[in-house]
Amino acid sequence: MEKTLRIIISGGGTGGHIFPAISIANAIKALNPSADILFVGAEGKMEMEKVPTAGYSIKALPVVGFHRRITAKNLSFPFKLLRSMKLAKNIVKEFNPHVAVGVGGYASGPILKVAQNMGIPTLIQEQNSYAGVTNKLLAKKANVICVAYEGMDKYFPKDKIVLTGNPIRQGLNHVNSLTAEAHEFFGIPSGNKAILVVGGSLGARTINESILKGIDKLAELNGVTLLWQTGKLYHDNVKQNLAGKDYGNIKVFDFINRMDYAYSVANVVVSRAGACTISELCLVGKPTILVPSPNVAEDHQTKNALALANRAAAIMITDFDAPKKLVDQAISLISDDNKQKELGQNIGKMALPNADKDIAQKVLELSRVNGTKTN
Repeated sequence: MEKTLRIIISGGGTGGHIFPAISIANAIKALNPSADILFVGAEGKMEMEKVPTAGYSIKALPVVGFHRRITAKNLSFPFKLLRSMKLAKNIVKEFNPHVAVGVGGYASGPILKVAQNMGIPTLIQEQNSYAGVTNKLLAKKANVICVAYEGMDKYFPKDKIVLTGNPIRQGLNHVNSLTAEAHEFFGIPSGNKAILVVGGSLGARTINESILKGIDKLAELNGVTLLWQTGKLYHDNVKQNLAGKDYGNIKVFDFINRMDYAYSVANVVVSRAGACTISELCLVGKPTILVPSPNVAEDHQTKNALALANRAAAIMITDFDAPKKLVDQAISLISDDNKQKELGQNIGKMALPNADKDIAQKVLELSRVNGTKTN
């Protein structure tokens, strides 16, 4: 008798974890429409809003991150971790999944650890070119580890690794066919080039400050429009700095909902170096300047950026150098068609466009190992 496939997907904290997780869930449902999928996230994090909006159930754990600097917040860490482990055990026992998937983020650790202790197959999706401590520990008992970069056998057992890439948000497979619509959507004159600046949904302080510092240079560019996503934290400050100035070629947004249009119209992209953002940039094949955030665990964004820069697939500018160099580099690149072509071709070669489907297929294979017949 065929059973209903039950899958737990755990993790979150940022859009870079949540949207790939939802993409994996959608791909599982495409392969097995009757599958029952439960998400587990962290209390108060954005997954508690985004996952239900995508049509999936989610439960919360009180787990928090451990700060590497000395702070009073760390005093509550062991108590919240112990409580999270207890709740995770209850969730896993009640839902009784055939497979548990971890996508990174605070909730991944407790759920996958409990699942492994109960003999449930687990799959880790490691997004970055540098593996975090939690995933290294979980890898010992994981069945499959899906990665986005080559050479990850220095962190994980080689026989468990599958190179899949990172799942990305929907609708980016055909952005080059949307250019005319994108020009109209953003009000960009036909024939103008565009520089797209993004720093995540909340924003990136250094990128925003660097753009502000060189704003007059950007405003003087003929035939170039700046599309600037400031992020919600910095939008009011940027608007105040631009108040009273007639910069017709500079368009400022707190958040760009149509990233397919933004990527389509962009000739150059300036971005942080989060794993899923890089995967999107590889897929759309855009010449890119990466400014990795130094404020992330194990400085993994710098390692992500170097993985591209070392292949001439992107230009990397450090967070420290950005105020002095970023705007001049962006102006140089938007003026150099040959360099744009070189970077676009090289970053495009690194694209792995079927990550969600490949990971979903691995999940179904694990479920069959666990004795579940699926379609």
